[in-house]
Amino acid sequence: MSGSGARAAAGGETNSVAYGVLPADTTEAVRTRGADVSAQVAVLPVGSFEQHGPFLPLATDTLVACAVAREIAAAYPVHLLPPVTVSCSHEHADWPGTVSISAVTLHAVVSDIAASLRRSGVAALVVVNGHGGNYVLGNVVQEASARGERMALFPAAEDWETARERAGVDTSLLTDMHAGEIETSILLHAHPEFVRPGYESADFTADDRRHLLTVGMSAYTESGVIGRPSLGSAEKGKELLASLTESFEPYFALLMSEAGRE
Repeated sequence: MSGSGARAAAGGETNSVAYGVLPADTTEAVRTRGADVSAQVAVLPVGSFEQHGPFLPLATDTLVACAVAREIAAAYPVHLLPPVTVSCSHEHADWPGTVSISAVTLHAVVSDIAASLRRSGVAALVVVNGHGGNYVLGNVVQEASARGERMALFPAAEDWETARERAGVDTSLLTDMHAGEIETSILLHAHPEFVRPGYESADFTADDRRHLLTVGMSAYTESGVIGRPSLGSAEKGKELLASLTESFEPYFALLMSEAGRE
């Protein structure tokens, strides 16, 4: 189902969101949307609270995940959830302000949310991940799928690569690791008020990061930046989000087709 088709299936009803990251749905809005589709799909943004250099906020990954999820909710009849704002940021522990929870805790939180949704009749969950260090989310989805539950993790690396090419992002996904061109572009588009001066001269690259899990980010960067934020722009951010919204279509279609076989 295309984005326009999905909107038609929802009777034109799209999600309303409060300023920032919180959904503004009422329970009646959720009930109405659910009555217009054969199966309900929820979207859960998962971010982090970790350093992003001197010019992006600690909540960058959460803001990015929410920006992606908001665009999805505007194009497809999904149930938009509030974000998980603290996750697995242990590699950034050397910088003030970074807060983490364990992978076990994040696994439990997402699994509990999925279970709660199923009890209320929402059988499918898409986790929109904004932080690359949340490796455990892949395990959550794998385990749920093996149990016959409907869950997906979005975006995949291939979705980011498609978006990078469409938006004209110059930096490769390898180089654009943290607080770089992609994240700066999305925030310049979605939340320019949170981007502080300095990104124009903060470029730093470190493509060989094979010991990152052992020594952490501080072994590779003093500023916390790995990428080229100077190349970021609001125009690129807009195109990145548009591409990811289109890339979501097969995920939505797959979850709906799985529902049809039950």
